Amino acid sequence: PGPMDLIPSFIARKHGREEVVYPHPLVAEMLSETYGIMVYQEQVMQTAQILGGYSLGGADLLRRAMGKKKVEEMAEHRAIFREGAAKNDIGSVQADEIFDLMEKFAGYGFNKSHAAAYSLLAYHTGWLKVHFAAEFYCANMTVEMGDTDKLKVLFEDAQRNGVMFEAPDVNRGGHDFVPVTDTLIRYGLGAVKGTGRQAIEAIVAAREQDGEGAFTSLFNFMRRVDKSKLNKRTVEALIKAGAFDTLHPNRAASLASVDLAFDFADAQSKNANQVGLFDMGDDDHGASDQEPPLADAIPWGVGQQLGQEKTALGFFMSGHLFDAAALEVRQFVSKTIDELSASSESAYSRESILLAGIVCDIRVINGQRGKLALFKLDDKTGSIEATADEALINANKELLADDQLIICQAKLQPDRFSGGYRLQINKIWDLASARCRFGKYLAIKVKQNTQTVSEAMRTILTDFPPKRELTDQGEFFKGLGIRFDIEKSSETLAATAQIQLGESARFFPSDAALASWYAAVDSSVSQDAIKLVY
Repeated sequence: PGPMDLIPSFIARKHGREEVVYPHPLVAEMLSETYGIMVYQEQVMQTAQILGGYSLGGADLLRRAMGKKKVEEMAEHRAIFREGAAKNDIGSVQADEIFDLMEKFAGYGFNKSHAAAYSLLAYHTGWLKVHFAAEFYCANMTVEMGDTDKLKVLFEDAQRNGVMFEAPDVNRGGHDFVPVTDTLIRYGLGAVKGTGRQAIEAIVAAREQDGEGAFTSLFNFMRRVDKSKLNKRTVEALIKAGAFDTLHPNRAASLASVDLAFDFADAQSKNANQVGLFDMGDDDHGASDQEPPLADAIPWGVGQQLGQEKTALGFFMSGHLFDAAALEVRQFVSKTIDELSASSESAYSRESILLAGIVCDIRVINGQRGKLALFKLDDKTGSIEATADEALINANKELLADDQLIICQAKLQPDRFSGGYRLQINKIWDLASARCRFGKYLAIKVKQNTQTVSEAMRTILTDFPPKRELTDQGEFFKGLGIRFDIEKSSETLAATAQIQLGESARFFPSDAALASWYAAVDSSVSQDAIKLVY
């Protein structure tokens, strides 16, 4: 902007650039390292000293008044500054402009030593993150064990930077996060909600000091770990987090067996020193060491397992909620979010696009035209910012919530805040409604006897009728049609037929309705012969 011989008194934009005028050579020297702009609190104080005639003690009082925005004190200081500036041949108008600049910078400026300390810390932190990434994330995640929101941020950032994690494991993990290699971290069991240092140290001690080595089952675990430092809640949390997956992949069965495992461990402890009348003091005793089987339990689906995992860890680690519906959804929603991001320049248009994903980080604010929902839509391939207006919020209160799967019709728009793109959503469906909107029919292959299927169909049509919906265009019913693919054969003849049932045979294809179809299947229909056709 020219010779730096004056403090900035006004900024005028000419020909697309800023012109800065300085009224004192001493101040110009003081501001030279920050290109004529007051950045540090010391610079504000020196300006008051040089131009306003303040002592450094008085300048510090001025700085404090500016920082606290005390109106009465500021009015007094403005008069003092004008008087001092007049002695340096600076008029009252220009003095007020300088004072305004000082007030503006003092409102958010750091003192120089504070800024230098933070800068050095930022440099050291960045260097460690680049050259010792695993150690960097281990240290930070161990410090933040009690804050799952911060753990999630660090976990996702580590993955973006090529650092992966071993799942929680009672046979490998300790209390803290530990680097295994430069790009692999062993998850700290202390970060599982409901555990604690005493409990984890008891687990590690049993694993490493009792001579038996790794745990072989939930019952073996309960028998060996000190129960005075371990409670039911801790064991359940470890199961939900997946820490027993290497021993028992069925988390539902493990969770259902916790009480049984505690009872088994108590019985083993009580009978440890008992001997039979004729045992002659040998090592065999009357108590059985035979472990009972795990309780029978249907394995959790992807959604339920991830939900339990989030309860224990604060986020999803073993998978993504979109996985539960991905195969089906991709039959009618072909575009992924990463494809959208890669081709956003060409995708930005007035055309609506169809997308699917999980709602994340939703918040509702009051906008100029009513309430506005702001959230991220994530389909595992990527995420994008999205907005929904008040009408959509009111019509889809249950769907517009964290961890919900939605299928949406939206327009891609430039985001002036991030410089990227965002979605303006204009229509939302849940998966069942999307089946009605984009599905053609439910195809059922019947090989021989149709009587069983017909009876099941009557029940399902009664229990899951089409949903009535009122819109601006009138009333209509959301439902899915049924088509039978029939195969009949004998020793001399084979025949096939396709029967499309009429409108009266439509049903609402919720997950419960589809489960009822599968449950009703007998030997005449194999489960892979029931298929939603899009």
